[in-house]
Amino acid sequence: MTDAEFQYVTGQSRPTFAALLSKFEARSAAAIHTENCRLDLAYGPAPRQRFDFFVAQGRPRGTLAYFHAGYWQSRDKASFRFIAPAFTRIGLHVALVNYPLCPAVSLGALIEAASASIGAIGAHAAIDGQHAPPLVLAGHSAGGHIAVELALLEAGRQQAHHTPAIAGVVALSGIYDLAPLVGTSLNRNLMLDAASAAMHSPLHRLKPGCPTALFAVGADETPAFVEQSRHMCEGWKRAGNDTVLEIVQGADHFSLLRLFTTSECALFRRVNDLLEKVLR
Repeated sequence: MTDAEFQYVTGQSRPTFAALLSKFEARSAAAIHTENCRLDLAYGPAPRQRFDFFVAQGRPRGTLAYFHAGYWQSRDKASFRFIAPAFTRIGLHVALVNYPLCPAVSLGALIEAASASIGAIGAHAAIDGQHAPPLVLAGHSAGGHIAVELALLEAGRQQAHHTPAIAGVVALSGIYDLAPLVGTSLNRNLMLDAASAAMHSPLHRLKPGCPTALFAVGADETPAFVEQSRHMCEGWKRAGNDTVLEIVQGADHFSLLRLFTTSECALFRRVNDLLEKVLR
C-alpha cells in the first residue's frame, strides 16, 4: 500500500463512520418534514444536475450552496439534508447540490456541470425579479474542491441578472492538489494523469479577487488532509485574498460535519463569523 493510499483512503476511515452516517441519514429524512423545502429542482439536463432548496427562516441574508463529499464519484445530496436547518435558522436559504459523477463524466465536465447550479440557485432565491441574495459556496471533501473551483470560475466575471454574487467560501476537509491521488485506488474512476491532475488542482491557479474563505479540517484526519487545507489557506492569502484556517480539535473527516451544524461548537461560530462579515 502506498503512503498516498493511506493518507487519502484507508487512513481516513474510522470505525465510527457507519453509525455517524446512519444518524446523518435519519436527521436528513426528518429535515424535509420540518423545513420549508423544494426537492430535486433541475439546473441542467443531466439526471444529477439537481438541487434541493431549503427556505430561510425570516428575512433571507443570503444563500448557502453546499456540495457533498464522495471523491467526485459517489454519495448524494439527500444524505446531507441535515445540514440545512442549522443555517435556515440563522436566515440563510440552503441549496444542496448534486452533480454528475466520475467515471460517467470527466472531472472537468463535472465542474462545468456544477457551475450551472449558481445561476439556477440565484434565480430560485431571487424575489419579485430582484437580484438574488449573495451566495456562499460550501462543500466537504470533494465538495470543498468543487466550491473552490466555482469561486475561481466566478472571480472577476461580470455578474448577470439573477446570478448571485459569490460572497464567501466555506471549504471543509477539501483536496486542492490532486497530484497525490493519481497513484491511489481513487484514480480508477477519476482517470487522472499528471497533466489533468495539475489542471484540476485549484491550489495552482489562485488569483486575486476571490471571496473571503474559511478552510477547515479535522485535527484527527490524516496529515495529508490537514496539509491540503493549510497549503490552500496560505495560497489564498498569498494571492491577496482574505482567508482563515480552522484545524478543529477532536474532529475526523465526518464528525467535522456534526460540529459544522452545531451552534454551540467553535466551528459553527467561525462559520457564522464569516457570514456576518460577508453578508453585511
